[in-house]
Amino acid sequence: MQMEMKPWVQQCTELTKPERVYWCDGSEGEYNQLINTMLKDGTLLQLNATTYPNCYLHRSNPNDVARAEQLTFVCTSSKDDAGRNNNWMAPDDAKEKMKELFRDCMRGRTMFVIPYVMGPAGSPYSKVGVEITDSAYVAASMHIMTRVGSVALDQYQRDGEFVPGLHSLGDLSPERRLIVHVPEEKLIWSFGSGYGGNALLGKKCFALRIASHMARREGWLAEHMLILGLENPSGNVTYMAVAFPSASGKTNLAMMVSSLSNEGYKIWTVGDDIAWLNIDAEGQLRAINPEAGFFGVAPGTSHETNPVAMHTMEKNSIFTNVALTPANEPWWEGFGTPPPAGLLDWQGTRWNNDGKTAAHPNSRFTSPARQCPIISPHWEDPQGVPISAIVFGSRRSDTIPLVSQSFDWNHGVFLGASMGAETTAAATGTVGIVRRDPMAMLPFCGYNMGDYFGYWLSFGKRLKKPPLIFRVNWFRKDRNGKFLWPGYGENIRVLKWILDRVRGRGNAVKTTIGYIPTTDSIDTSGMNLASSALLEVLSYDRSGWKKEVDEIVKFFSQFDTRLPVALQEEVASLKSQL
Repeated sequence: MQMEMKPWVQQCTELTKPERVYWCDGSEGEYNQLINTMLKDGTLLQLNATTYPNCYLHRSNPNDVARAEQLTFVCTSSKDDAGRNNNWMAPDDAKEKMKELFRDCMRGRTMFVIPYVMGPAGSPYSKVGVEITDSAYVAASMHIMTRVGSVALDQYQRDGEFVPGLHSLGDLSPERRLIVHVPEEKLIWSFGSGYGGNALLGKKCFALRIASHMARREGWLAEHMLILGLENPSGNVTYMAVAFPSASGKTNLAMMVSSLSNEGYKIWTVGDDIAWLNIDAEGQLRAINPEAGFFGVAPGTSHETNPVAMHTMEKNSIFTNVALTPANEPWWEGFGTPPPAGLLDWQGTRWNNDGKTAAHPNSRFTSPARQCPIISPHWEDPQGVPISAIVFGSRRSDTIPLVSQSFDWNHGVFLGASMGAETTAAATGTVGIVRRDPMAMLPFCGYNMGDYFGYWLSFGKRLKKPPLIFRVNWFRKDRNGKFLWPGYGENIRVLKWILDRVRGRGNAVKTTIGYIPTTDSIDTSGMNLASSALLEVLSYDRSGWKKEVDEIVKFFSQFDTRLPVALQEEVASLKSQL
């Protein structure tokens, strides 16, 4: 039986006891009212109105700056269904614990009821959610990141279902912080955090954890993937879905300025973080971007590394935990200009360059996708865009070559399932160690990852022409710790080879780990790249791969009988050949 919206909102009102209840309509006037309220109470600071019109700075609590993975739970009826990839709690226990946290927590506060749509309006692939929150910052951010108001209520009337999410800042105590998902009821409860990944419930909570569970049941995929279109000199556009862990260059790739523009190659942005993948009536894989905005990592973003993102965020944006210049402009490490005298750090204190970063390493910008200078004209097509290639990428300083192609669909699933990435500041914990992050979904899969692998394997069988699958790594280093590949706009050269392979062209050598480009098949015209560096970045180290496969075997062992036989065969074959 589907939950009804108004009775559920009433239940939440009785539980949390807000001073007033406000239903968001998604209008520009409403957004401006939210902003003005936060300017008055200090939640936001206005940035330079000339250089950054309608842009604002938010400083979060220092204990609330990243996803709290250790406090995030998936509550399935059976613990095995959640898998070791998730923290688990029995649904009834989770509900009781959350009710105690939420009881009377909104006294004296406004409860914002936010009906929203994930996906283009009118798309058969879009879904409705409702977030209840006592945070005006969350309400304003949801205005940017989703489609709020009547568009959601209209689709709810048609579909008759929605994903309910209840959020409160509480007192921001880490001891009382908890994020709970009940996939079988499509229910999300988040308490005690204002950070985007924990508080904007349409993002990771709905669009990945709950949606991945829904997708398996309904026959589609919800993935941590950017979507881009690569236009060739003839004007034809080929679309790719690319999975990178957070803070590994996803936004830079999605908004890349091509170094081969003089040859006629151009990137179109469809989405920078999440893709919902469906099979159409002809057996073609199609993707929509369920989001309406970008929640990008600021540090390292500059006019040199990502001019498109810099132009996207120049207006109508909210910056979180960046530094502030005396000219009331945002600044962060990697901004491209030296830190000015009088700079305030992300906590609002004068920065004295004492070894601490001025901006938090996980500081963010939240900007409307429609402002992106290279946003695809098809980014809101209700039927989505056709996907010809799936690319898995991760930050690895050794072992993994610049690019390789899988032998077939099953081998491609193995490449994604065994992917390891060096950890970043996007999640709390140690930075710089290799963590297995299958399909970049380890923190976001809403059910047992062994079953997730099995679903991916079966999904490919339903495709009339499955996309080719590739793995990339821009981050490989030489013995001196220097990057072998320049990255950024030069990555178009790797995508060009992928495009050639999709079109039945592009030379490659068959190796133990997949098809690897020949050195002459990567377009290096105009690059200052030594042939020895290209040879090294395309090579694979057999001894390194022997260690890699042992780590993969160890990682796969946690899935016990849930690990599909096909993946057991893939890893056994690789180990045997090595």
